[in-house]
Amino acid sequence: QVQLVESGGGLVQAGGSLRLSCGASGRISRINDMGWYRQAPGKQRELVAAITSGGTTNYADSVKGRFTISRDNAKNTVYLQMNSLKPEDTAVYYCNAWALQSIWLPPREYWGQGTQVTVSS
Repeated sequence: QVQLVESGGGLVQAGGSLRLSCGASGRISRINDMGWYRQAPGKQRELVAAITSGGTTNYADSVKGRFTISRDNAKNTVYLQMNSLKPEDTAVYYCNAWALQSIWLPPREYWGQGTQVTVSS
């Protein structure tokens, strides 16, 4: 099994910054895409940012220019640097990863437990 553990959420004022981290552990052969999703109350979960194993990134339009996703493949860790935070960024942020436990098995999708980010106005 693969576990994803997030950290770094919290309460911040509008205009502030937070850095989220997510480490993957367990039986891992390789991790392909990693990403961050968020879900605000009463809304569907949405993609915030994603990064391939080669470093290609993709961002939601609402966070372009403010958030930066990065990863450390040696540590099986993905980061989300969030700057110029807005109240509308308030949500539970979930880490996501497509991981292979063996070269003989197809990749599976894994989720973290979520970390709360609250931006006050």
